[in-house]
Amino acid sequence: MKIGIVGSGFVGSTTCYAMVTQGIGSEFVLIDIDFKLAEAHAQDILHSTPFTHSAKIRSGNYEDLVGAAVVVVAAGVAQKPGETRLQLLERNAQVFEDVIPKVCRNAEDAILLIATNPVDIMTQVATKISGLPPERVIGSGTILDTARFRALLGEYLGISPQSVHAYVLGEHGDSEVLVWSEARVGGVSIFDFAEQIRRPIDEKVKRQIDEGVRFAAYKIIEGKGATYFGIGAGLARLARAILTDERAMLTVSVLNEEVDSVPKVALSLPRIVGRQGVIATLPVKLDDEERKALKRSAEILKQCATEIGY
Repeated sequence: MKIGIVGSGFVGSTTCYAMVTQGIGSEFVLIDIDFKLAEAHAQDILHSTPFTHSAKIRSGNYEDLVGAAVVVVAAGVAQKPGETRLQLLERNAQVFEDVIPKVCRNAEDAILLIATNPVDIMTQVATKISGLPPERVIGSGTILDTARFRALLGEYLGISPQSVHAYVLGEHGDSEVLVWSEARVGGVSIFDFAEQIRRPIDEKVKRQIDEGVRFAAYKIIEGKGATYFGIGAGLARLARAILTDERAMLTVSVLNEEVDSVPKVALSLPRIVGRQGVIATLPVKLDDEERKALKRSAEILKQCATEIGY
């Protein structure tokens, strides 16, 4: 199946490479305002296919998106060191007003995967501009934060992160909510499991892991200027769930009718993802503090979207 990637910078090119190495998709079109950049990445990734999976990979224009099943939108201005995701809002909203109509005119049946930050608000912007049903405009949301949470828990407990079932909800950013109350290893509470292996999770450990998840992007950006490996793998995971109609449970962002009395706001909740996009949103069981934090996150995102007319 054909996959389009709009924006061929660090995130877009890494996403394409992750998909190719995992055998997700059979044809890729990379689009960028800098055509030479898109062409260079397309050629470089093509040259990796003898070692990975066969695929057609090329640079192109929006007209080349015709027939795409998935279009990843990673176009936008880069996040600067010290800049919050929410500060990116106005600059990237202007980019979307140009990009999204061109994508929709040429890839009428595609599921849009939004990667541009601040991703929750950009998902809301893309949904309004495109006129598509919310279930077809999916932000990567907290899929990466959830992966970070599981990775750090796995590292602390000395187990595979694939054995950890824990989620981050709300904003992909400072107000995100780590759901400790429902974290599990298999069917066992994360706290009970930790006690059993004599690696208890006290408030200090919780704080260290929370900060490791919540502020990971700032540390990575300070060190190398951008984050792209984790989100590239996350977007590849989303594309696989869509193309194979996997119906996987993933924490992604779509425009919600209401979240805890906050209307029309995009943020991440546990959702079932398949060929038609988001098929269902699962009810969330939270303790009182987590519930309050999720509402706060929704209110922050709603206010920012409202300020720019979305």
